[in-house]
Amino acid sequence: FGHPWKRFVTHRPNPWEFLVNRPHHIVWCNVFKAASTSWMYNFNVLAGYDPKFLKNSKLVPLNLARRRYPRPSLHALQQALNDSIAFLIVRHPLERLLSAYRDKLQFSLPHTLHQKLGNQIILKYRKKHASKNPRWPTFSEFVQYLVDVDQKGEPFDMHWTPITQFCTPCQVDFDIIMKFETLQEDQNYLIHEAGLQEFIKPEWKNPAKGRTTSELVSSYYSQLTSAQILQLYNIYRYDFELFGYTLDGYLELAQQTESNRETT
Repeated sequence: FGHPWKRFVTHRPNPWEFLVNRPHHIVWCNVFKAASTSWMYNFNVLAGYDPKFLKNSKLVPLNLARRRYPRPSLHALQQALNDSIAFLIVRHPLERLLSAYRDKLQFSLPHTLHQKLGNQIILKYRKKHASKNPRWPTFSEFVQYLVDVDQKGEPFDMHWTPITQFCTPCQVDFDIIMKFETLQEDQNYLIHEAGLQEFIKPEWKNPAKGRTTSELVSSYYSQLTSAQILQLYNIYRYDFELFGYTLDGYLELAQQTESNRETT
């Protein structure tokens, strides 16, 4: 690409996933798998939905939100940015990817587009005589699929699209970038800056159940080769660079597994 940021500097801002709350002067780019459930709830409260209704409703929170927050045009987004606090929440790219894989493919709901995608991945990437493989794509098969999609230049599913493509932060001047890893502290700062203390009482929706994040990362990324992890780094390179994340620990997981394979 020449200069590493050239690809994104030439992108137009993407207003599609932004939610604009004019009364409270706050704008959010909704990054899936980065505290999106918690902040979708907050934005629905700010839109006037009763918290009891939200807790009991079987309707998809995003669909509820879009009734009150239509997808903005580029012009409407640019106008809102002039007098609003714009924020997004970022997460380590490989943690976010793993969360999306587990939620949308490993534990996909029956008869959904993601289950159909999972079946297509298995058909294409699973070795014919593989035994003991699950009915969902393995993490390694999923990564093979991602690398192929990237090499063909095809669009990613929104749940694992790089944030730099999804929220175009080189074109949108975000006031606050919160990190999933320090979310409690960061969102308290945002709520104070935006004057939302009376409206939002931070809650953590969908906390990880069971194993810790580090245990999950170790379990899944040790299934990959070093080459696969470097391929993922290449896909999410701009997210790593722009938001200050590193590959620390990830290559070691793969190398340890490769070393074990060589000695057996």
